Amino acid sequence: MTTVLHEIDTELPPSYMEKLLDFMHKKFLTPQKERFGNITRVKSETGAYLSYTVLSAEGKSTVQVEIRASAPVEVKITPLAEPVTDTMLEEAKQDVVIALQLFEENVRKTTLYFAWREGERIVPEAANRGAKSLQRIFLETQVMLFVLFTGLAVFLFAIISTYYPDLSWATPLILVSGQLILVVFSPKFIERTADWHVTKDNPTIHVLKYILPLKEGSDSERTYTPEQLLKIKKEIYEEILAKNGEIDCESASKVFGKYGIDCQSENLASKKVNVYELVKKTADKFGYAVPKIIVSNTMLPNAAASGPSPSRGLVLITTGLLVQLEEDEIQSVLGHEFGHLKGRDPLLLYGLTSAEFLFRFYVLLPFFQFMLDPLLFIAYFWLVMSLIFFVAKFFEARSDLISAIEIGQPKVLASALEKIGFQRLFYERTPSFRLQEWIGLDAHPPIYFRVSRLEKLRVPVKIKHPLVQSMRDVFSGFFATI
Repeated sequence: MTTVLHEIDTELPPSYMEKLLDFMHKKFLTPQKERFGNITRVKSETGAYLSYTVLSAEGKSTVQVEIRASAPVEVKITPLAEPVTDTMLEEAKQDVVIALQLFEENVRKTTLYFAWREGERIVPEAANRGAKSLQRIFLETQVMLFVLFTGLAVFLFAIISTYYPDLSWATPLILVSGQLILVVFSPKFIERTADWHVTKDNPTIHVLKYILPLKEGSDSERTYTPEQLLKIKKEIYEEILAKNGEIDCESASKVFGKYGIDCQSENLASKKVNVYELVKKTADKFGYAVPKIIVSNTMLPNAAASGPSPSRGLVLITTGLLVQLEEDEIQSVLGHEFGHLKGRDPLLLYGLTSAEFLFRFYVLLPFFQFMLDPLLFIAYFWLVMSLIFFVAKFFEARSDLISAIEIGQPKVLASALEKIGFQRLFYERTPSFRLQEWIGLDAHPPIYFRVSRLEKLRVPVKIKHPLVQSMRDVFSGFFATI
């Protein structure tokens, strides 16, 4: 096999690239002596480099990795022994992505982020946990809505059985009908949690960041406390952004100077994202009208879809996603969310959870009174929830395929997933954690599985029955971990 070259995008300014290599050397590679060996740091006229070899379980060098401190980060992977599989090469690249994201995560702790929309009031990052919890209940597959209604069912049944025993038989029908109403009108509820509503007439979100300097000789430690960062951000918003709608080093220095900070222009970066155009391009590829678009001003990178159908859908994007991903990656993520709308996943999960609920009440309880035993019910409910979340993985896997088919960039979606899910990807190197990811109460399949599956797809992607193929792939991935 020949040498494989990669370029990995990064948010870091040029002055941080050597700090990145130091971080990888000290905090990522050296602590994992059983996985990495022959670690070398070199600085020459052509730049700064970090090289190492990846070790097999027997301690034998399998591939050599060389990283150049540049933006984008240049990675060269060279096989050293046979056989070297595609999986081994992909994991070698993912090691770099994980280490890069870990370092960027540390840098973000001392980075000031600002986001605003043209012509609107400045809205700092939302700290309303209640609104974010509401989003989690109503977005995408909406399995959390089923969990909520199961708890409500117990309470409502107890009330009706006590005061209106003749009507207790109708409790499940009341709850199932209420849940359907919430599923259908979920976009209305989610809209109320938005910081901004993106429209054709006002389509652009501005994102600006300033990376505060690290301590001298440090590669990742905090320089300022969270309280100090909040105070600095508040002053920037009130004194500069709210008045001018723009920021530069000259204006920022007036605030930074109070805290002993010199504004360095290379650490100041801005981004202007036409969110409406990105969503419209995605909708056009699916042949759909543009759904309602909302933006949540939080640095957690995420996108989600809600609604019973494409014509009644809503798409949510966070500013964190706009900061951390490139536009082609954002579009592929949007393709995944449109896949949920195309597959009508909320309605399918509603049908599945409602059928189980009605079966439990009208069939199991009358004929199997032992279901009233609390411990037995908890065991049954846990088993049912595990099965429902496993089925939900079919729909998440199908949405990945639909994005690959319609947007036509499976490897770009894989790259986006690596960035968003790098922490899970890191833990999934442990076989026991992989199994836990498969059987846990999470609607998403493990990241390693999703990335590997997307990387293997050929463009153009042609799959006749994405759901059937996704079911096969999910079962294969699950049984491979046992």
